[in-house]
Amino acid sequence: MTLYAFYGALEQGFAFGLMVLGVYLTFRILDFPDLTVDGSLPLGAAVSAVAITNGYSPIMAIVMATCAGFIAGMVTGFLNTKLKILHLLASILTMISLYSVNLRIMGRPNLTLLGKDTVVDQFTALVGLPQYMATPILFGIICVGCAALLIWFLHTEVGMAVLATGDNPQMITSQGINTHTVIIFGVGLSNALVACSGALVAQNQGAADVNMGVGTIIAGLASVIIGETVFGDRSIVRAIVAVLLGSVLYRVAIALALGLKLGAFSVTPSDLNLITAVLVVIALTAPTMKKKFLSKGATA
Repeated sequence: MTLYAFYGALEQGFAFGLMVLGVYLTFRILDFPDLTVDGSLPLGAAVSAVAITNGYSPIMAIVMATCAGFIAGMVTGFLNTKLKILHLLASILTMISLYSVNLRIMGRPNLTLLGKDTVVDQFTALVGLPQYMATPILFGIICVGCAALLIWFLHTEVGMAVLATGDNPQMITSQGINTHTVIIFGVGLSNALVACSGALVAQNQGAADVNMGVGTIIAGLASVIIGETVFGDRSIVRAIVAVLLGSVLYRVAIALALGLKLGAFSVTPSDLNLITAVLVVIALTAPTMKKKFLSKGATA
């Protein structure tokens, strides 16, 4: 893998790092299988692109995209808690609805940002580095900052309520806390992170597309599983750092796989879903295989 490809993998890993944090928040902390992310990521991209083309600053565009993602997540939480729709089905309903919403927001299937100022352009001009080097630094700073804020939040009273709701909803209900409100807020916060990620990706790629969220949940889960397997998840701080690094490892693994050539055989971007599936299988089976190997070594 070339140095340029490595920088690209870092860039993608950190760009989607916020999305991975959002997936971790719902799947691991809230124990809420949420497929809304496949719709909220392009939602963030669409809102960001439309805001920039209408004269708003790139930073304000990211803020608006984050708010839109929060609302989308709240809708999923509302469908589940108030209308008693199964969480998986509620998230699917929101996801498919967002496809039409994103088309309505952009007015077309895709929207380009060519010639428009983005946060990537502003940061590149500020630090004076080539864009392929400046972008990973910018996205890394944003991810570390958001991860630190998430760690801080989960140690507040509200954050503790979110943790307790996912771990033992009966217990937290007996303490007088409304779990419905916590779930709505938690899923909203998760999708706010995902939409913010979508805004960053759109500004980096120079375009927003209504189909750019396809496979987002798979990539997010793969990153979470890889991060937890490699770095562990014994504490909240360690788990959040692990899933963020897992996002980077996932993108590096993808870059390595796409550069693999065995004779006449070579991996193409169309094999991405297969590569992801293989990576997830390896990550899930690695702990079991490690235990078996260690037990055999101890008995030998």
